[in-house]
Amino acid sequence: MEEQGTQVIARAAALLRAIGSADSGASTTELARQAGIPRPTAHRLLSALAEEGLIDREHTTGQWSLGPELYLLGAGAADRYDITEQSRDIIDRLARESGESAFLSARRGDETVCVYSQEGSFPLRSHVLHVGIRLPLGVASAGLVILSHLPDNDISGYLARTDLVSRWGTEHSEKSVRKRITATRRNGYAVNPGLLVEGSWGMGAAVFDRGGRPAWALSLTGVETRFRAERRLELGKLLLDQAHELSMRLR
Repeated sequence: MEEQGTQVIARAAALLRAIGSADSGASTTELARQAGIPRPTAHRLLSALAEEGLIDREHTTGQWSLGPELYLLGAGAADRYDITEQSRDIIDRLARESGESAFLSARRGDETVCVYSQEGSFPLRSHVLHVGIRLPLGVASAGLVILSHLPDNDISGYLARTDLVSRWGTEHSEKSVRKRITATRRNGYAVNPGLLVEGSWGMGAAVFDRGGRPAWALSLTGVETRFRAERRLELGKLLLDQAHELSMRLR
């Protein structure tokens, strides 16, 4: 019975994360697929979450979105976990000086979640990231740079229990991810050379908490032509400088 209760909580949490990752709501079928749950079970759990005010359902479209009770709970947790106010000027500076889209992502277990963004002045943009999207560690520049700065044992444990290939392709095999980890550790910053969407590049630098753990990441995204080799060196230095400033600020 205790195991069943734990499974229900895990499934409900998976559905909430899936809703949070959706840009403008999602259907029951979509959420069930993302959470890996049978559709009838997903519908039953979604209905129960809605009764508690944790999610809402649009009557005309049937799509689910996060509800008011989650906002209240989130406001209570913000004082402890939200660093948006401390980092807002840094994100704005990244966007202004690079011309690219700048993002702040937070580590949440085996994932990163984008929590703040600022558009740059360059008219062509990558639309891979948006506030609320969740991606596994090792996927996109933010997830890669955080994973790269974890201890070796943590990296090995994560890669052993995680299948990135089935959803993200062969470029996310353990061998490929470890190769990018080596490059990230050498450079200090991570590079995503269009692995999620062709022609859409990203770069990221880790931000560390008071204990020296990689808890957040700053990243820049844009079109491939804006991320040539020479400019990557400039953007990498910019990211590392700003990530260091934010890490010092948080300490």
